[in-house]
Amino acid sequence: MGFQGDEESAPQIPRKTLFRYNSPLVQVSLIGLVCFCCPGMFNALSGMGGGGQVDTTVADNASTALYTTFAIFGIIGGGVYNILGPRLTLFAGCSTYVLYAGSFLYYNHYKEQTFAIIAGAILGVGAGFLWAGEGAIMTSYPPPDRKGTYISIFWSIFNMGGVIGGLIPFVLNYHRTSASSVNDGTYIGFMCFMSIGALISLAILPPSRVVRDDGSRCTNIKYSSVSTEVVAILKLFLNWKMLLIVPAAWSSNFFYTYQFNNVNGVLFNLRTRGFNNVFYWGAQMVGSVGIGYILDFSFKSRRARGLFGIGVVALLGTGIWAGGLANQLRYSRQNLLDKLDFKDSGSDFVGPFFLYFCFGLLDAMFQSMVYWVIGALADDSETLSRYSGFYKGVQSAGAAVAWQVDTHHVSFMSQLVVNWSLTTLSYPLLAILVFLAVKDDTKPADETPKEATPPSTLTQL
Repeated sequence: MGFQGDEESAPQIPRKTLFRYNSPLVQVSLIGLVCFCCPGMFNALSGMGGGGQVDTTVADNASTALYTTFAIFGIIGGGVYNILGPRLTLFAGCSTYVLYAGSFLYYNHYKEQTFAIIAGAILGVGAGFLWAGEGAIMTSYPPPDRKGTYISIFWSIFNMGGVIGGLIPFVLNYHRTSASSVNDGTYIGFMCFMSIGALISLAILPPSRVVRDDGSRCTNIKYSSVSTEVVAILKLFLNWKMLLIVPAAWSSNFFYTYQFNNVNGVLFNLRTRGFNNVFYWGAQMVGSVGIGYILDFSFKSRRARGLFGIGVVALLGTGIWAGGLANQLRYSRQNLLDKLDFKDSGSDFVGPFFLYFCFGLLDAMFQSMVYWVIGALADDSETLSRYSGFYKGVQSAGAAVAWQVDTHHVSFMSQLVVNWSLTTLSYPLLAILVFLAVKDDTKPADETPKEATPPSTLTQL
């Protein structure tokens, strides 16, 4: 709460306190913790290949259902966020993750995939809500000149969930070197974390109550109406800025199927997959911090920082996918290699492990770069929730297609080539978007002036 009365007689509380509850840093950290517990654990579950099962068909079909509904509700999720606000939107989204993990616990006993597919479709709805809200918070709450830093903070906390989530199957299945499916405790552990994330989401403040250190509020908008959001969402499909983002959005989850199932799932045994995931998601923390620094501090000009960041990611991406090609030439669906173990395979383990680590590094840099570009297009949460929802919707449509591509046993090499081509196509289009739409002053192109907030409000919760 804020203090009252004469400032000289009242306790002096620093205005620029990093850890105010209503500061952008605390709120972005909280949404990071929410994603640590829910999508972070989901990522660890998916990263094991086949959801921790020997037969990847059930995970492929559940993921297809998930990303199909995610594609729809991701796009409309921004509108839902603008109507319901962050707490209800995020809590509803988080609750569906628990059900999804539970469906694999059920499958462990009954080998019936119907529940997993239905749970996947429901999770797609919830994930659409969660990620639209997350995108609005992460891109609109921070100061305009520090969005890259805040995105890297969020991404580091979020991907720590993947690190911890990778440790769960690694520890619980450490002595099961010949096992094909993870044990019940693995899924129960995921469900506990996901339940905690749903509760943390209730601590997120609405944007009108979040105050930056300079006294400005993040936004002064009132919650929207259904008709307003429907019209605004439909306009996104004719928005040239969003159209330039489509290839990047489509490709940014498309490669997960190849990396999780056909690199980690095919080349390594069960316990080593969990070991690898600790480093895959750990690499994401490193990548997000690195690209965040480049996008905020490399040049004085914001446009120059954006173009430089895209160039760095393009060069690294080209090198990493070239390494993926060299690795893929060694095996195929018809010519599989013996499973690698992190303890027993010696030097044979190092190369594929390092490639998988680099895939994680690239994923974080690529997605953080796209989020930074989106955040540079506007500053109010109303607009950015729609932009973020559109991005997640297109991203999920790509993922839905990718999981079915794998279900239909398309060759590993074809999947690699498509992934490499899609990411390569996105770089020049993002560069064009930054050049045309990102301004060098502190106000994004779509930003409307905000009212300053009295200094005393900075200390209020």
